[in-house]
Amino acid sequence: MIKKNFTSGDITQVSYDPASRHFELVWRNKTVIAHKPVPEEVFRRLCNAPNRATYYEDRIAEEYPKTQAQKGSSEDAKNKLDDLFG
Repeated sequence: MIKKNFTSGDITQVSYDPASRHFELVWRNKTVIAHKPVPEEVFRRLCNAPNRATYYEDRIAEEYPKTQAQKGSSEDAKNKLDDLFG
């Protein structure tokens, strides 16, 4: 799985699995949205877009079917760290 983290904008992380074409977005408010199947080129273009949230709304949100976030998402990782370190 390929993951890209961002420090600015509404989208903080984008994950993509080329084998399954599974695509996940983590928003600043911790919402996780997943789509499948998404071409790898769409993932690359979103990562390079000047405004990732606008690109998502214009080119991905209505174009590709939503699906469940994959197990072990970033929210699960955060919860595990919180449990470990308090």
